[in-house]
Amino acid sequence: MSNKTIAFIGTGNMSYAIIGGMLKSGFSANNIIATNRNQEKLNKVANDFNVQTTSDNLDAITRADVIVLSVKPQMMEALCDTFKSAQIDLSQKVIVSVAAGITLSRLKEMLQCETKLVRCMPNTPSLVGLGVSGLFSHDVDEQEKAFIDQVFSATGITAWLTEESQINDIIAVTGSSPAYFFLFMQAIEEKARSLGFDEQQARLLVQQTALGAAQMAVAQPDVTLEQLRANVTSKGGTTHAAIESMKDNQLPQIVANAMDACIARAEEMETQI
Repeated sequence: MSNKTIAFIGTGNMSYAIIGGMLKSGFSANNIIATNRNQEKLNKVANDFNVQTTSDNLDAITRADVIVLSVKPQMMEALCDTFKSAQIDLSQKVIVSVAAGITLSRLKEMLQCETKLVRCMPNTPSLVGLGVSGLFSHDVDEQEKAFIDQVFSATGITAWLTEESQINDIIAVTGSSPAYFFLFMQAIEEKARSLGFDEQQARLLVQQTALGAAQMAVAQPDVTLEQLRANVTSKGGTTHAAIESMKDNQLPQIVANAMDACIARAEEMETQI
């Protein structure tokens, strides 16, 4: 692994998951710095991972080669103002933003300096090591790109994008989509309870079935999802009746419309920050 030092500015749940994944993948704890204004959260990171911690963001970014800005979008400008005021040279550092709605051009305006930038959109399954991180880079060389890939691959898989606008698309495909699956699971669970299954049993039945279906898809990558669905659907049978009902109620179009709404909102957010 590279000897680059990486600083996480704002170590919340996502950064915590990434740090844990990095250590499991072989990164040295000595090369990881975590910051947070909340000392209790810093203590947890230090105790769990034995990485360097500090509440001083400026100290962290001065010592780091790669800086992950993991703060809320509305806090980003104020954070960047502190960098400018301290006149820290960022020209040879790689800045990775995981803030939704902030384009690289907008981030550059906030930083008011030339630097190497990466925009990242991870999703919540990263918290259990099964995430997807969409990535887009600007002025980053291949070695730096490889390092960033190692960092975010530690919590799942990465997808490098050729256009920054695709960040909004990947939000709809992977960033927000865990909620789509949870809503579908919730609907099945609620119907199961109405059929007489108790709360605990309904939850176990639904989550085990969802896990099994996902594992079947992973285990058969050469089989299309359409074919996997067809394999469970005997014509004229019970599953066929359920699938036809979903099609009659325009489920595929409902999903497509929802994803379009997600993208539209992501594009709108870029004009507001």
